Amino acid sequence: MLATETFNLLKKYRIRLDRKKGQNYLINNHFLSQIIENAHLDHSDVVLEIGAGIGTLTVPLAEKVSKVVAIEQDKRIIPILRERLNEKDISNVEILLGDATKLNFPYFSKVVSNLPYQISSPITFKLLGYDFDFAILMYQLEFAQRMIAKPGESHYSRLSVMMNLCTQTELLFKVPKNAFLPPPKISSAVIKLTPTRNPDVDEFFVKTCRALFQHKKKKSGKALLQSFHEICDMDLARSSIRDIISQVNGKLIEERVFKLTPEEILVISSELEDVLEKM
Repeated sequence: MLATETFNLLKKYRIRLDRKKGQNYLINNHFLSQIIENAHLDHSDVVLEIGAGIGTLTVPLAEKVSKVVAIEQDKRIIPILRERLNEKDISNVEILLGDATKLNFPYFSKVVSNLPYQISSPITFKLLGYDFDFAILMYQLEFAQRMIAKPGESHYSRLSVMMNLCTQTELLFKVPKNAFLPPPKISSAVIKLTPTRNPDVDEFFVKTCRALFQHKKKKSGKALLQSFHEICDMDLARSSIRDIISQVNGKLIEERVFKLTPEEILVISSELEDVLEKM
């Protein structure tokens, strides 16, 4: 039913979806129901939806909550979304046309989205700057695996570290390619992301983490040396940078970046900041 309705709407408006823009619409009722169920929606909720599309999620969300803030970047799609909402006499949806990575989000208590995959990373990091209950988000499977990866695993990355320190992240279920129109090249997964406040994760830590993971297979001291410009904008000689790095925990500096735990990266960041503050 959902597949037929989606196909007919796109045909009616002569819309051709663009995979490059992450326009892969969910057409499987089972997985749609699973997303809604895991959101544990309440009449008082204000839900942020990024990449609303033709309203596949928007409509069932709006029927259960106080308000939906629906963001859509493709202006061709907005008339379809408005028509569907009008047909169902739904008036509690605020539609925002624009790039979600650049918009300031209004208040929301939960996020429920089939994210456009090409903005998964910037949107995920952006959400960490907001206060909300939790998010139910669809990602490419590989990206979801990076979110929950542990030290030493192939998918372990800066994203893994940030998710570990700033959220509780759970992979709820996987979604096959044929659950979408058009089908993406790889499978997807739905993640539950619950933010946790960590005062140690500040701007300096983010810079240090970025510098390290630009060279994730190298020893952390070598990685910091090669990407020190990411951390400090002082014009320092290479020998001075080596001296600064040598004052950080020797054992951790000799460990390869992809084997460092999030807590060990916090130690490196803290000690490095202390050294720089004394200069």
